[in-house]
Amino acid sequence: MTDNGNSGAVPAAARAKGIFIDNQWRPANSGKVIDVYAPGDGVAFAQIAAGDAADIDLAVAAARRAFETGVWSRLAAFERGRLLSKLGLAVLDHAEELAHLEARDTGKPITQARADILACARYFEFYGGAADKFHGETIPFMKGYMVATEHEPHGVTGHIIPWNYPAQMFGRSLAPALATGNATVMKPAEDACLTTLRLAELAAEVGFPEGAINVVPGLGVEAGAALISHPGVGFVSFTGSPEVGVLVQTEAARNHISCTLELGGKSPQIVFADVDLDAALPSLVNAIVQNAGQTCSAGSRLLVERAAYDRVIEAVVDRFSTLQAGTPEMDLDLGALINLRQKKRVETFIAQAQEAGIPLLAQGSIADGAPTSGYYVAPRLFGPVPRASTLAREEVFGPVLSVIPFDEEADAVALANGTDFGLIAGVWTQDSKRGARVARQIHGGQVFVNAYGAGGGIELPFGGIRKSGHGREKGMAALHDFTTLKTIIIKHD
Repeated sequence: MTDNGNSGAVPAAARAKGIFIDNQWRPANSGKVIDVYAPGDGVAFAQIAAGDAADIDLAVAAARRAFETGVWSRLAAFERGRLLSKLGLAVLDHAEELAHLEARDTGKPITQARADILACARYFEFYGGAADKFHGETIPFMKGYMVATEHEPHGVTGHIIPWNYPAQMFGRSLAPALATGNATVMKPAEDACLTTLRLAELAAEVGFPEGAINVVPGLGVEAGAALISHPGVGFVSFTGSPEVGVLVQTEAARNHISCTLELGGKSPQIVFADVDLDAALPSLVNAIVQNAGQTCSAGSRLLVERAAYDRVIEAVVDRFSTLQAGTPEMDLDLGALINLRQKKRVETFIAQAQEAGIPLLAQGSIADGAPTSGYYVAPRLFGPVPRASTLAREEVFGPVLSVIPFDEEADAVALANGTDFGLIAGVWTQDSKRGARVARQIHGGQVFVNAYGAGGGIELPFGGIRKSGHGREKGMAALHDFTTLKTIIIKHD
């Protein structure tokens, strides 16, 4: 962290504008900033304001004014929907600008960054249409009474999002909260938040009133901790590690508020012997390579029926051997990891697997011309991986795929359910009855049969169980979490 007078080699034109409160940019209360490094080359190219508890106080106060006395509180649901839809269109109008910013900030290939920006726009389109369609109900009761329910916003909602998909998470977390009438305060990850700051600016440009959207960048232990413990926040949405999720839930409990937690996974793809391998192969590989494996729902465990093991592994090995990591502009299979700390973490998992004698079946490469100062890790395919090993049970959050054979359907289900996580799973079989049967037995928030991920699935409720968290994002289900249900009983006779 540096002060404002020491920008080093950071180009002035690339510096972030600071903290976004009441539709205005301001420096951090402390005057401090944080250097932002491009994962592709490890070079600082921008700065963000280092927000702290004082800045969070200002942001929450602005959101509270917007919710209680400001223009935001007076908008009808369909008017909120119009603003959300306008923001979605603005995202599309600025798609190329946002994609290049996202790619440089996160290190991902430009094609994937473009897809992320389109998904961000889709969140605002979807919830723009849903804002006036989330209804209460009437309840038959005793004679002489009318009873109705309505969904009320929490008031001010706090949002802490990760660095792996900043643009997507901006839409995924904020759009349903705004659609239901909440005013929002977001703390993006300090490793990658430039796109979220630009999106907040676009929201003001399309007409979002002061205080509806406030963004406070900064360190998690400072700005993040202040947000989750703030008494003026009525609900918290958090995506991150299980360890930090415990802290978030504890602080929410102190203020007697609810939270949605999305905390990661060790997601299986189950491949039965009757698999259509040509159809399955792209998903079997891309589910771990996408975003360099830095995805909560990454398909990091490949469970293969022993009768088809050699055939499936041969195809996966062939594909893995061709994978390349490179800069966003190279637009290869994957980019760099987010920072040096994450790179070392993934390399530690790889080293431990090799020390344990787990066979390395295939390895991708780092492209010629990729800067040696970048945070690259070549994809690895290990197998057969012992079921009790660290590699089979813990989230690597990198491009490392574990292959585990199984003998029968019951064994596959037990393996799929045999971790502390429960987020997403894939089942590959041409037997439709088996596909449905296995899907019903898997413990998790989403199960795909002969598919995986479904392009982000904006409409599909998403979330996990156990160490993968609780609550649901995406789809109409997210609207429930961002509201509280009130029952109104009127005696008229």
